[in-house]
Formats: sequence, structure tokens, C-alpha cells
Amino acid sequence: QVQLVESGGGLVQSGGSVRLSCVASGITVSIYDMNWYRQAPGKERELVAGIISVGSTTNYADSVKGRFTISRDNSKNTVYLQMNSLKPEDTAVYYCNAKKRVIVKEYVYWGQGTQVTVSS
Repeated sequence: QVQLVESGGGLVQSGGSVRLSCVASGITVSIYDMNWYRQAPGKERELVAGIISVGSTTNYADSVKGRFTISRDNSKNTVYLQMNSLKPEDTAVYYCNAKKRVIVKEYVYWGQGTQVTVSS
């Protein structure tokens, strides 16, 4: 059974920093593309950051470039999202996502999410 468990969310003041963790079980994160999404109240879920399994190439939403960093620790089977210089508009539920295509099948897994609230 695959599980992605996020942690590290909470209440933080504007300008502060938070590191989110996503611990995976049932899959090996080193062979999956790993992503962080977020969804704010009344808004669509958006891709925040991603890291590709081969070569660890990363990508970020324009709104978080220079402030957020996605990384992976294969020995711990964990993906992180370091969030610095937080703004109130970063307030959202953050979701960990794993994705891999094998032949004609695609495997996609989601965590339950962790709330990040940035106060001004």
C-alpha cells in the first residue's frame, strides 16, 4: 500500500520559513517524479514545485521562484519543500504528489495534505 505523509505545516508569520516533509512508503521516491501542489480556499490546486527522478531537475511556479526549494533524500525516502520569505498568499493546503509512467500505465499518488497559514 502506497502512502505519502506530509508534515511540517502550521502557523507562521509573514517573512518566516517552514520546511515541509513528505515521507513515502510503498514506493521509492528516487524512481518517481515528486511534486508539491497547493490549494488555497476558493482556488484551483496548483503545482508549486517538482523534482524529476532522473537527474533531479527541478521546476517551480513563478510565484515561488527564489523563495521555495524542493529536494529529495533518497536514503530517507523523503521529499522536502523549504519555504522562505513566506507571504500571506502562500496560505494553502500543501500536497505531496508522486508520479511515474510504466509502459502504458501511469501511477499517481497523493498525500492528505498539510495546512500552512501565513499571518500578516
